[in-house]
Amino acid sequence: MDNRVYIFDTTLRDGEQVPGCQLNTVEKIQVAKQLEALGVDVIEAGFPVSSPGDFNSVVEISKAVTWPTICALTRAVEKDIDAAAEALKFAKHKRIHTGIGTSDSHIKYKFNSTREEIIERAVKAVKYARRYVDDVEFYCEDAGRTDNDYLARVVEAVIKAGATVVNIPDTNGYCLPADFGAKIKYLFDHVDGIDNAIISTHCHNDLGMATANTMAGVLNGARQIEVTINGIGERAGNTSLEECAMIMKCHHDLGLVTNINTQKIYPTSRMVSSLMNMPVQPNKAIVGRNAFAHSSGIHQDGVLKNKSTYEIMDPHDVGIDDNSIVLTARSGRAALKHRLAVLGVNLEGERLDKTYEKFLELADKKKEINDDDLLILGGVDIKENHHLKLDFLQVTSGVGVRPVASVGVDIAGEKFEAAATGNGPVDASINALKQIIKRHMTIKEFTIQSINKGSDDTCKVHMQVEHEGRIYYGFSANTDIVSASVEAYIDCINKFVRK
Repeated sequence: MDNRVYIFDTTLRDGEQVPGCQLNTVEKIQVAKQLEALGVDVIEAGFPVSSPGDFNSVVEISKAVTWPTICALTRAVEKDIDAAAEALKFAKHKRIHTGIGTSDSHIKYKFNSTREEIIERAVKAVKYARRYVDDVEFYCEDAGRTDNDYLARVVEAVIKAGATVVNIPDTNGYCLPADFGAKIKYLFDHVDGIDNAIISTHCHNDLGMATANTMAGVLNGARQIEVTINGIGERAGNTSLEECAMIMKCHHDLGLVTNINTQKIYPTSRMVSSLMNMPVQPNKAIVGRNAFAHSSGIHQDGVLKNKSTYEIMDPHDVGIDDNSIVLTARSGRAALKHRLAVLGVNLEGERLDKTYEKFLELADKKKEINDDDLLILGGVDIKENHHLKLDFLQVTSGVGVRPVASVGVDIAGEKFEAAATGNGPVDASINALKQIIKRHMTIKEFTIQSINKGSDDTCKVHMQVEHEGRIYYGFSANTDIVSASVEAYIDCINKFVRK
């Protein structure tokens, strides 16, 4: 059996059925071109009869895309097929995707029909579509809950009628992987002429098994998989393109190959997420922001020694620059040292130990430490040599209360304290400092900046002061705005004291 697996992407049809995530034609063309660059074999561009917008999107995507097959969805209804054929007139490679429900539930409640009538309608639809195109795909809706014997009869009939691809959807995401795989195997064992068509899977994720069911289908002979970027789609979504592509890439022993350029997976994921306003969950396999993130000290140490200890794939293979050593209170010295080295700060021995202690203090206050935090921490040892150091800071403020600050500092080993009021807690603190240093200093610029926009965030304070006609710059960061402001002011003082 051929080991080439064809990738049928339905992001622009089934994926776009997510409420509130509709795209306009220009956006659809943008996604279609990216899917072409990704290496998708078939792009299901829409359901032409459903709306003028969908019809026009299929027309324009057909014009814009060169080598992938452009597919249009229909029901087993002649007017649907007519609309699809008209919409596909500019496609270089065109496919009509028609079908009907085959489960007893659909036959009885949706169509009020019989098994024999459904087969007749299926055959008629395929033959009608073949009048327009050579490539016709037939879907057996709710195949996951269709009796295998009857499903085999339908598949055999539509292949004889001219279907080149037969889609076996787990429409409601009901199947277990073993059952779905067995269903595909049953078809290969019982359908006469099955080698004349490609068997396709189209699995939904209602029970979280879409990818597992899809791969079970492939392992039992299916050679086309119907997928979406980021696994988007109705209800809980569809099979994720990136997951299946990377499963086949990582498991070389399966001998399965696709045309996907995996290095374009991540940028494609970002594009779809952005255009559809659908954030990717952080723990999403392959493309979630935590997919290659390591926060456990044990994991970080292992990855730094050899990536294969905790990574089964290279982040570069999916278009991500590198793995992420996420620094939290659980991180160890090795991870801190590595990240500081990447940022150009090389620490060893006692300096590293001291910085690590400061790191743990900050990590207990913040959920995650970023590079700006680390650069500040990397300079902690410099502050140890400051002429003037902050010993303590106590501030009282609130609604209806005049702010009062008490400040204690160490100047060359000598202790000083002062208290003052002000227009706010920062002003009160700086007034207290001015009482101690007895220097005329004018703040020319005072900027507070949040690093990550979180309530537990470290704020950065940049300060510019004038003393005796000269300008001095101070900088500090702290999870407490008042403390950061006072430390930035002290940083300015230390710079003109050195002069």
